[in-house]
Amino acid sequence: MAIEIKAPSFPESVADGTVATWHKKPGEAVKRDDLIVDIETDKVVLEVLAEADGVLGAIVAEEGATVLSNQVLGSIEEGSAAAAPAAAAPAAASAPAAAPAAGGEDPIAAPAARQLADENGINLASIKGTGKDGRVTKEDVVAAVEAKKNAPAAAPAKAAAPAAAAPVFAVGDRTEKRVPMTRVRATVAKRLVEAQSNMAMLTTFNEVDMTEVMALRSKYKDLFEKSHNGVRLGFMSFFVKAATEALKRYPAVNASIDGTDIVYHGYADIGVAVSSDRGLVVPVLRNAELMSLAEIEGGIAGFGKKARDGKLTIDEMTGGTFTITNGGTFGSMMSTPIVNPPQAAILGMHNIIQRPMAINGQVVIRPMMYLALSYDHRLIDGKEAVTFLVTIKNLLEDPARLLLDI
Repeated sequence: MAIEIKAPSFPESVADGTVATWHKKPGEAVKRDDLIVDIETDKVVLEVLAEADGVLGAIVAEEGATVLSNQVLGSIEEGSAAAAPAAAAPAAASAPAAAPAAGGEDPIAAPAARQLADENGINLASIKGTGKDGRVTKEDVVAAVEAKKNAPAAAPAKAAAPAAAAPVFAVGDRTEKRVPMTRVRATVAKRLVEAQSNMAMLTTFNEVDMTEVMALRSKYKDLFEKSHNGVRLGFMSFFVKAATEALKRYPAVNASIDGTDIVYHGYADIGVAVSSDRGLVVPVLRNAELMSLAEIEGGIAGFGKKARDGKLTIDEMTGGTFTITNGGTFGSMMSTPIVNPPQAAILGMHNIIQRPMAINGQVVIRPMMYLALSYDHRLIDGKEAVTFLVTIKNLLEDPARLLLDI
């Protein structure tokens, strides 16, 4: 019996998607919960899993095709196990040294674990699962990948990997390579152009002395990590906390325009810009004003990992009342970030530079960072934008204010 493979049900904010990658070929054996195909939307990549054991039948929507919600992508011939031994044979031949699974059966593994193992050439049968009933988890595969990296024999194979990841041109080579934009990159480009066309956007600048924040972090980072189960104390959590406090005092910066109405938000959903291989994504920390530094750092770290693995969900990418972007991680000293509509403002962090500063009539060296606040002048007055940024500066230069709410 044939089972249809369908695209996921897209939310109202997503009109369609693009077939990014088929992980199985027609005639190849599949098992229930195997990753079959990736669908790339404007916001995230959605995984389509097999609903039953069988063999992949005809593919209706090839890679690059645009598909709608619940559109048929292909089919699985259920219960056809004849192809399974044949499909498994090449894998067994390529890894004769791997330990077979109990009873010669394919080990139980999470879909993410299977995908990671395939990407890194790891035989699942050689991994001892630590999950329930011996299930191989993604963490088990990560450990196997690390062991493979550290093995001397794996070094030559690892060295060849970067060449396949991107086009390499010889010196003096005048050839060109044309590749289509990913949907994420195309959507980012479209939204940023719209923001500049439809907003009265201005940027105001200031600088912050990071001495106190850096001293606080240096003093407590080890204790912080031990107390919060490995969560590391970074700078972003201080900026998020300072921003949420400033947003309370200047609610227009946390507002948005809807037609001829101004919508004021009684909560601070902070978008944190994250760079990924597929482009810039902005996952959102919900109710950041209620979060501790540890919760903020843990949330950001989780978003970063999901972005790298392509696992961010649409819900995690939707909404946001204010955004923070940190170009300083790449060495940026100054920039004018573009507002992420329908939000009204975005805060840009930059590189920390040791610079001479005049303090109490003397020249001293201080770790300084330039801050940039881009804002929609239709909603936010210049005075409000400047004092908002000064508030963030004051809170960061005297972090005790964050605790004392002053």
